Amino acid sequence: MRKIRSLAVILAMTVTGATLTLPGVAAAAPAGLTATFSSANNGSWFMDKFVVANPTGAAITGWTLEFDLPAGVTMSNFYNGTASQSGSRVTVVNAHYNGTVAAGASTEPYSPWFIAYGSGAAPLNCRINGNKCDGSPDRAPGTPTGVTVTGRTTRTVSLAWTAAAVTDFPIAGYDVLSGSTVVATSTTTGATVTGLTPNTGYTFTVRARDTRGNLSAVSAPVSATTLNPANDTTPPTVPGNLRSTAKTATSVTLAWNAAADANGIAGYDVYTGTTLRASVTGTTAVVGGLSPMTAYTFTVKARDTYDNASAASNAVTVTTDDVVGTGSYAKVGYFVQWGIYGRQYFVRNLDTSGAAAKLTHLNYAFANIDPVNLTCLQGVTRGTTTNPQDPDQGTGAGDADADYGRPMAASQSVDGVADTGWEPLRGNFNQLRKLKAKHPHLKVLISIGGWTYSKYFSDVAATPAAREKFVRSCIDIYIKGNLPVYNGAGGPGSAANIFDGIDLDWEWPGAEGHPGNHVSPADKANNTALTAEFRRQLDALTATTGKRYLITAFTPADPAKIAAGWDIGPNGVFNYMDFANVQGYDFHGSGSDNSWEPNRTGHQANLYRDTQDPYAFEFSVDKAIQTYLDAGVSPRRLTIGVAFYGRGWQGVAAGGVNGEWQTATGAAPGQFAEEAGTRGYANLLSSVPGCTVYHDVQSVSSYCYTGAGGQWWSFDDPWSIGQKTAWIKQKGLLGGMIWEMSGDTASGTLMSAVHSGL
Repeated sequence: MRKIRSLAVILAMTVTGATLTLPGVAAAAPAGLTATFSSANNGSWFMDKFVVANPTGAAITGWTLEFDLPAGVTMSNFYNGTASQSGSRVTVVNAHYNGTVAAGASTEPYSPWFIAYGSGAAPLNCRINGNKCDGSPDRAPGTPTGVTVTGRTTRTVSLAWTAAAVTDFPIAGYDVLSGSTVVATSTTTGATVTGLTPNTGYTFTVRARDTRGNLSAVSAPVSATTLNPANDTTPPTVPGNLRSTAKTATSVTLAWNAAADANGIAGYDVYTGTTLRASVTGTTAVVGGLSPMTAYTFTVKARDTYDNASAASNAVTVTTDDVVGTGSYAKVGYFVQWGIYGRQYFVRNLDTSGAAAKLTHLNYAFANIDPVNLTCLQGVTRGTTTNPQDPDQGTGAGDADADYGRPMAASQSVDGVADTGWEPLRGNFNQLRKLKAKHPHLKVLISIGGWTYSKYFSDVAATPAAREKFVRSCIDIYIKGNLPVYNGAGGPGSAANIFDGIDLDWEWPGAEGHPGNHVSPADKANNTALTAEFRRQLDALTATTGKRYLITAFTPADPAKIAAGWDIGPNGVFNYMDFANVQGYDFHGSGSDNSWEPNRTGHQANLYRDTQDPYAFEFSVDKAIQTYLDAGVSPRRLTIGVAFYGRGWQGVAAGGVNGEWQTATGAAPGQFAEEAGTRGYANLLSSVPGCTVYHDVQSVSSYCYTGAGGQWWSFDDPWSIGQKTAWIKQKGLLGGMIWEMSGDTASGTLMSAVHSGL
């Protein structure tokens, strides 16, 4: 009985707020590995290295290194270990060849290292196998002092305290305890305990937590009694002059005039409708987690210290910004997976040409759809057939080797460092990671589909279950980065943080596309539903990562294709995506099989209709964009495509204006044998002798002509791009899109024209 009574006394002490003061809790570091950091300046980057050593008398197998990157330092690649990154925190697991460290030995010459941009400052909070890298034991943080009660309501108590002293690791936050129960946490030196019982006494203590989870001793206790609601039933006055003072794509800043109350204002609650969006103690609030280009109507109510709520303030409606911000323009470029072959265009070229610094978004083309599982397809290297009319030309095709399996030489690498072949991420994806480290402003999206890979879009969009499965697979592979293992590369998280969103390139829902594409009358509605499912799942991921992910789409210029597959009305697809890249090229041309328009020249990217155009239907950038605007699409959700390549004919008859709209005998020889009628801009300038350039001012078209019986090519050049970018601004559009980056000159002539214009 004495033992039971003693336990009851202890429990009673806890409930009434009596506190047992215990020493801080810190982990004792057993003898084990150490990790010593060094940094070498290589001019534009730093070689940051850790030498893992074993000072013990027995071999140790397996190590995990953890550290925080200092402010301003970015990591582009890791060697001799597998690294993952969450925010500034980096976790590295040993490679198979340096995982065992013999007694008295180290990982040299295969020590883990990474390329750092910004500075060679030493990483913070270094741990090896859970212990401090220098081998010393942890020390608990200091104890918070000066805990005071700063406010009370009927159900809350607010506290403040003096910050705890930092020992080994920075202070991560504080716990407020009632007895032994944590009742509030905070990252500042103040907290409000909520959910209390009115007119009741409580006693609280505070302890500190460092970034490794070490706990301080608890502070001296402080007591408070919540207010009695019967003592005040009068609500405060209504907050006045609610207004918006700033906004971004995902947040709105609000301000209002203070309310008054005889017993004081405890705080303010901001609402959209009946949804509580924010609670603050001052007269301003930043409401986050919003969607771009969306109208929100806000009100605010005041609360007094007795939890009486005022009536709602005046309502204010605010539309959030677009994804690039008022006064700025999107510059979206496509990088083609296969460019590393015949074109010899690498991710590195985006940097050396200056394009990466000028682009806002980069779309990686293309990801395919698994024809059996109806999921995003990765982990295979299988080419397409050479016959463009083959209904199965792209079925099951993919290039995991180019994506993440192929080691890149130093001359092909963004930072000039060659792959060893042991990395879990190589190829283009690894170079994209390096490019983003060097150009942190750049958003990279994975583009799914394209002309050859759109065959199964109709199937994956057909039912709710199919949509959910497909979207989940794409997010898992590309956003979470869980690549299938291929040739020693890939694996869970191997491509994490490379892609910032999804670009949907379905060509075309409800309409003709590549031969053999599956098409359904339900495609139009299902296209919207598929985009909505991407938005739903990406937003759910945002709730766990705190990062918002982009959804864009490549959409047609042809009004008939728009009508067949794109619900662009008020309740349609634009409710779920950030912007569309509208096709601004391929209006006329002749393909390698001469199946398109082989017998007549024509402008492929004209801004306006050419008055000499003999065709009954009109293709022009102006008509395409106007189709979207007439349906009510905001211009700030639209970019227009510009062509970094030309389309050409041969055997062109004399006549017209320098060969415009004249008869021809077929596609001109292309840059590559399998791509007749197509040349990149730079190749066109260098490889078609005697092709005199002309500018059609009326239609805003650039073309060149070698003379009667020769070749005629249609393309964009700095002149036409200058005209189009001025038109983009005049129309209030979001910006321009480029197909595709490898066509430009080595110095980025066309990209510079886009950048100068926007």
